[in-house]
Formats: sequence, structure tokens, C-alpha cells
Amino acid sequence: MDASSGRGGGVSAIRDTGYREGNTVATFAVILAAAGKSSRFKSKGAEILGAGPQKKPFMDLKGRAVWVRSAEIFSNREDVKQLIITVSAEDIEWFKEKFRPNLAFMEIEIVAGGAERADSVQNALARVKAGIDYVAIHDAARPLITDKWVGEIFSAAEKHDAVIPAVRVSSTLKRAGQDLKIQETVDRTNLWAAQTPQVFKRQLLLDAYARRGDFQATDEAQLVEHLGHEVKIVEGSPLNQKITTAADFRMAEALVNALPKPKGIQALHPFADEEPRGMF
Repeated sequence: MDASSGRGGGVSAIRDTGYREGNTVATFAVILAAAGKSSRFKSKGAEILGAGPQKKPFMDLKGRAVWVRSAEIFSNREDVKQLIITVSAEDIEWFKEKFRPNLAFMEIEIVAGGAERADSVQNALARVKAGIDYVAIHDAARPLITDKWVGEIFSAAEKHDAVIPAVRVSSTLKRAGQDLKIQETVDRTNLWAAQTPQVFKRQLLLDAYARRGDFQATDEAQLVEHLGHEVKIVEGSPLNQKITTAADFRMAEALVNALPKPKGIQALHPFADEEPRGMF
């Protein structure tokens, strides 16, 4: 199998279902962002997690890599017709070799990442097929996503063209200076913490990236907002957390088995020795 071109494996027939001229079912491409440097992860004690590249998407989480847990939900969906992962150019050959068994079971394209997250996503966006209706961008380091949540977000995208999951900010917020002295308490009314997958009409996202120039957005929603287009929030779950530090990783280890085990979904791991990851 040529992992970088996405030819091979066990889900190609699923992806081809309904993807033809005259198709009336909305189709989605998913970009998994896994090209980050994981600097905060490494600086917060990731060395305690064992040997190997200290990048959060590649860490083993209860028998499967973090990125695999993020990818498998999308790979099992019939409306997802294309799956792309961005990986740092320096890691691509290692990634192909390390995860060859997993890649053999996924029709997934590997795209070299850029200097910033937006650059990586733009590289992947250029590879999205012209016939795709919507593009979803998901942090590969959010492995606790569920099919139910994805279905809700995808459905909302068909109504609003631009949607993100987010959770209400419940903690008291403080703004501090570099000396860590509190400068003010920030009003949390109407504040939300953004999550992924963020989903957009394909042409809308293309337009947003075409207009970004030197603007370095922290997520795709910010680019679409910059374009002047409304972005709708779908209330998410606090369980859909991003692994940023070693402490986050330990929390994910505790939570992964707390998710209900569904029937009829297969983990995309040829040597899996555990039940497939659950979903609500």
C-alpha cells in the first residue's frame, strides 16, 4: 500500500458508497491536524510517558495511538469520503513505518505540514476532492470524540455552512501579566471554549484561506469569521478535550474506558486486543 497516496485498505468500499455524479447525500472530507511540535506537551513532563517521539498524536493511549482513536470514528462513517492527516515533513517516513498496520486498514492520505497550523490545514485543503461538499478539521490530539457528536455537528453544518463544537466557560477567568499578578477578572458571560471538529462548506473554507494573507488564525472558525461569515456553535462536551500536557494524557487514559462501547463499529487496528472505542 502507498500510504501517502491513500490507496489500499479495508474502508475504500465504504467511502465510495454514494460518491457519484448526481449524489444527493452530503459528503465530507476530514483533515486530521497532527503536524504540531507538541512543545507544551514535552515541556510539561511527557518524558514520564515512555520512550519514542514525544508528540501527543503518536503516543499510545490504551492500546492505540491517539491519532488512530481520532481517525477511526471518521473512517467508520459512510458520509466521510476522504480522510487526510497532516504530519511534519520530518516525521512522515517514520510515521509510515511505525503505523503501517493501521494505515493498511485506512484509506488515508498523508500531507506534509507547514510552519503553522493554518499552513498545514491549507496544504491538506488543496488535496480535498472537488466533489466534496463539506470539510471538517479535527485535532488529532482529541481522541475522545464520538460518532454521535460528529453526526450532530455534520447535520448542523448542512444547515448553517459553518459550525464548531464549543463548551460554555464555567470557571472564573482572570487576566494576569507576565509577573502572574492578576490584572482583572474577565466577564465569562457568553464566552465559549472552541473544540473540533470544525466543519465548513468546502468553497467557504477555500475562500477563507484564499483571503488569509499573513493572518495566522488559531482555528479555522477565526478565518471564516475574518471573511465576514457567521459561524454557528453546536454545544459540545467537556469530555472532548485536547491533549496538550502529560496531565491531559493521564486524564484521557482515565476517560477512554468510561465511554460506552457501541455495537457494530470496528476499531481500525489489525492487532487490537481490546473492545473498540465507545461513543455516546
